[in-house]
Amino acid sequence: MIYKEFPPGRLLAKFIKSYWWFDNSTAEKLDFTILPDGYFDLIISLERYKQQETSLTGLWTKPVDVSIEPGRQLFGIRFKLLAADYILKQKISAILNSEQVMNSGFWQLDQLSFNNVETIIEKLNKTIFSAISDQKGIDIRKKNLFNLLYQTNGELSVDGYSQHVYWSSRQINRYFQDRFGIPLKLYCKILKCFASFSSVKKGQFFPEQNYFDQSHFIKDMKEITGNNPTKLFENKNDRFLQLATMEEK
Repeated sequence: MIYKEFPPGRLLAKFIKSYWWFDNSTAEKLDFTILPDGYFDLIISLERYKQQETSLTGLWTKPVDVSIEPGRQLFGIRFKLLAADYILKQKISAILNSEQVMNSGFWQLDQLSFNNVETIIEKLNKTIFSAISDQKGIDIRKKNLFNLLYQTNGELSVDGYSQHVYWSSRQINRYFQDRFGIPLKLYCKILKCFASFSSVKKGQFFPEQNYFDQSHFIKDMKEITGNNPTKLFENKNDRFLQLATMEEK
């Protein structure tokens, strides 16, 4: 198995978390559980490096099981939420905890050769940047809200974010429900849990994130991941892909 992540171009960092590549180079089917991380993905499924299908996921609020057959590859773009409005230019609320199949010619992905991932990323950086009609036209409230969410890993309250970005909590929640299908409070919970994975991987079950106490942390972790921190830490057979591939800091 080969799994790699690549940073986006500098001008796309506010829209893209990373590009990623997965290659099942084994002779067996690989089964994984993907945990909610607060991002959504465009995923190109390949067989022997030939495109088979392209799909767009929504946000995940629960774990999802995936199986990858031998000789299959996946190439993905892990988007930050700002990309929904300014790159994809569509709501993703209708595909919460699911995905939609895209046209095979989307972004002319069907014309690309996936034998060289770095070359693909260079081309996609240009394609995606050209899809942003006017970066100066980005709503400053959205820009500031998402910057703060990622900087704080969702640790503030909804009112706290509202006060920082001068946008009413009611309007923020309406926007989140309309665009992404969940309220801001739940999104913050997902970000906090995901930020705690690095502590869990080290066997540290009292997180640094802003939880009331350990029982609050365990409750939220079970709600979002379906598992308690001990089971995540054990990660038998590297079932939880994000934990298995996470680099220790």
